[in-house]
Amino acid sequence: MPDDHTRPAPAHPVAPTDAHPPQMIARLVEEVGVRKATLGLVPMVMLGLLAGAFIAFGGMLATLVLTDPVAGFGLTRWLAGIAFSLGLVLVVVAGAELFTGNNLIVMAWADGKVTTRQLLRAWAIVWAANFAGALAMAIAVWISGVYAAGDGAVADTAIRIAEAKTALGPLAALTRGILCNALVCLAVWLAMASHTVADRILAVIFPVAAFVAMGFEHSIANMYLIPAGWLHGAAVSLAGFIGNIFWVTLGNMIGGGIFVAGVYWVVYLRHAERG
Repeated sequence: MPDDHTRPAPAHPVAPTDAHPPQMIARLVEEVGVRKATLGLVPMVMLGLLAGAFIAFGGMLATLVLTDPVAGFGLTRWLAGIAFSLGLVLVVVAGAELFTGNNLIVMAWADGKVTTRQLLRAWAIVWAANFAGALAMAIAVWISGVYAAGDGAVADTAIRIAEAKTALGPLAALTRGILCNALVCLAVWLAMASHTVADRILAVIFPVAAFVAMGFEHSIANMYLIPAGWLHGAAVSLAGFIGNIFWVTLGNMIGGGIFVAGVYWVVYLRHAERG
């Protein structure tokens, strides 16, 4: 039996088991931000369309779960949040460009590794592509008739969701958008610490479930949920839809870009860059 010094090395390197520390996550987020901001137009648009569709899948499942609240108010909303996390799991694991998560590009911008023009280009293209993907899924669901399930109960849930979202005032929509994307970007941040697919999925589920359960507002989700409700008969106006998307998008940018990316840049990267 060979001792420790003569035992042959394993054929394949052993994967690390410890999560990346926050300082390393900050560097990884910055590196990924540079790649995202400099992505070509065609892949950026296509990956943006995918992200809008992925978030819509999560919205569909969450709508179904909310339709039969036999578990009680809070628990049903939490289960709907777990269902909705499907969308971000697909984005993080399968690969896609999601506007809310891309607010973390601010870290690379703050270090001067991404220009303001590149930052705004990435945000604008991905936001528009997410919108197109989410809207296309809302139309597809309406054409498919799947919301007729439960004698139309799922459609009724979609209607209630859309009407509740467009009834929010600007301040409420803005604040809920801030809180939402703080959690979404923290979910992405936690996923960056992981080494396996299972780790990434687990990291995403709890922050996303929390924001859904507490009623926070996600701009890309609303690009699906409000049109889906309107197509099934919700009493929502175009002005109400535009107003919700505007204030929630602004809140998402503040929550992700300032309260997550900005704070972590100050903590982990500002002094390192000066050094």
